[in-house]
Amino acid sequence: MELNFTLEEIDDIAKQFIPLLNNSKIVVFIGEMGAGKTTFIHAICRQMGIADKMSSPTYAIINQYETTDNTIINHIDLYRLNDTEEAIQAGVEDAINSGDFCFIEWPQKIMVILPLRIIEVFLEITGSNERRIIIKLT
Repeated sequence: MELNFTLEEIDDIAKQFIPLLNNSKIVVFIGEMGAGKTTFIHAICRQMGIADKMSSPTYAIINQYETTDNTIINHIDLYRLNDTEEAIQAGVEDAINSGDFCFIEWPQKIMVILPLRIIEVFLEITGSNERRIIIKLT
């Protein structure tokens, strides 16, 4: 699936994305700095019922949110980590194996501990306010 959108349309794109989750709980977000990974994850979380204030987990590594129906979502940002071992020490593997949703930025650093069945979301900057999203179900 491939979509082009403006940042003002991101909540609508998130709403369209949620049914694609099906039974997949692990979603990886790939794109350059500023492509909108965190923004898209926050839009998905809002559409899934997160009412709390959300922030980027760049320094915390993992932010955990609970939806209004008690679904747990782990937003994981691996940008600051160097390798898989640091991710494991930070609790990333535990989050992945928890059965909860895990939305992971910069997953290239931990591909060896990811399950075979994931959803890959590629975000590209196509203009100052435009993005392209490509979604692959594996």
